[in-house]
Amino acid sequence: MASIGLKVIRRLFGMAELVSPRLAGRAAFELFRRTPSERSLSEGEKRAIAKASDFMAEARHHRIKTQRGCVAMHEFRPPQRRGERGTVLVVHGWRSRTEYMRKLIEGYRDAGHRVISLDLPGHGGSLGRALDMAKAVEAVNLAAQWFGPFEAIVGHSFGGAVAVNAAAGSVKAFAPLAVGRLVLISAPDSMPKLFEDFGGYIKLGPKSQHAIASQVERVTGTPISHFVSSTLLIRLTIPTLVIHAADDREVPATEARAMVGAGSHVRLFWADGLGHRRILTGEKVVEAAVGFLADAPEVAVVH
Repeated sequence: MASIGLKVIRRLFGMAELVSPRLAGRAAFELFRRTPSERSLSEGEKRAIAKASDFMAEARHHRIKTQRGCVAMHEFRPPQRRGERGTVLVVHGWRSRTEYMRKLIEGYRDAGHRVISLDLPGHGGSLGRALDMAKAVEAVNLAAQWFGPFEAIVGHSFGGAVAVNAAAGSVKAFAPLAVGRLVLISAPDSMPKLFEDFGGYIKLGPKSQHAIASQVERVTGTPISHFVSSTLLIRLTIPTLVIHAADDREVPATEARAMVGAGSHVRLFWADGLGHRRILTGEKVVEAAVGFLADAPEVAVVH
């Protein structure tokens, strides 16, 4: 967000706090869930997408209708010489897409898994310009209906939070999703904290901050305080691998430590030096993520 534009936005929200904090909260929520347009892609992002064209050509591509649009899902099958070992769902993070998850997808595919990679609404091949937890969980549930059950859900950044909340059934319209294992890479623990940080960034007043929380509940049917992965993981007891880098500047390492505190069923793998995005291409990261399933006993996934 450009500095001049940010100053204007902060000034407007400061005025709105005095005039109508309810409308300010709604506007802030819409700003928060606005997804970047294709025109905003950097040259580096364009090169990465172009470089992955051969990789994407290997997939079977599906467009699944949602309540208000459609999402793209990409199916990668293992080499024929290997027997399938179960299906893995891969969910990217904010300002990301299937192409950026290539190394993980290849790792699981080459280990014998069928991989379904989901482009979240407003990203990659999916339609829309807005993304929130309700839209994301809807997309994951549609993926399960068409391609499940899933041996594991692998999520990066916001995609990790989506994986936990889909499994927990946090969004009122959707039942808990049965899954064998979770792999959470650079994932945030607390959505309330995420919104607090965003409110602080745009200088949202306390009344407007409360109003933005009301918008979350309006969309998801659930109070914002319930969207804390470490709390949800205590109840879920699903075997979970948390992968994080101590030098992650977007999601602090304290978020990973909080999730690991949920119990002995949650393991931690430190990928130091790889930050928030380079972590997706780390060889040791892919080995750990794939190995978490390979070393596991058979897990019964029940609808």
